[in-house]
Amino acid sequence: MGEDSAATEPTAGGGTTIVIGDDHPLVQAALRDALGKAMPEVRVIECPDLDSVMATVGRRPGDIDLVLLDLNMPGTHGFAGLFMMLAHHPTVPVAILSALQDSDTIRRALAYGASGYIPKSLSMPAMADAIRAILSGETWAPPLSAASSEADEADAARRFASLSPQQLRILTMIVDGKLNKQIAGELNVSEQTVKVHVSSILRKLNVVSRTQAAVVAGRLAVGGDVLR
Repeated sequence: MGEDSAATEPTAGGGTTIVIGDDHPLVQAALRDALGKAMPEVRVIECPDLDSVMATVGRRPGDIDLVLLDLNMPGTHGFAGLFMMLAHHPTVPVAILSALQDSDTIRRALAYGASGYIPKSLSMPAMADAIRAILSGETWAPPLSAASSEADEADAARRFASLSPQQLRILTMIVDGKLNKQIAGELNVSEQTVKVHVSSILRKLNVVSRTQAAVVAGRLAVGGDVLR
């Protein structure tokens, strides 16, 4: 399949370029229309999975003004996609676009480096306003309720920030229950390379087994069904 099957890149547009990473066509279409009405000069690039988001931004990081990233879509669960984007492209703003709007998830997203958090329950005009605020340099999020432990959030951010992009991808696969052999096949690397990465992941997360790593990742909303 060609490049256009992974990401839709319209030729018309102006100086503001926004990448929308979401695998729901209706969400993509509604947001594209809302942004087109609110910001006629906007250029929207639609990506249905994390790989196409990463490839699109990788081709033109200096031209991307904002990435809107769903927490769960093909290629990522929870905050793994956010960590990978920030690891590869630290200067590109990334805002979370999600159906979830609990305070704990929003606080985690902002603590982990997101430039904003936009619930899908917002009206389209409200989403456009939030995106404009983020583009202007603000960190936008809906009102939050009771605070969670800042110390716990900082510790979690440090632990997961220490993982490389490849280790984050492998951790997501561990959460999905895949064996080293399966992971090696999907990543096109040797099984020994996967074992080395898994050992490093366990050490960095301060756990002794794959099961414990999956539990920690789930508690921190990195994989599995935690954020579905």
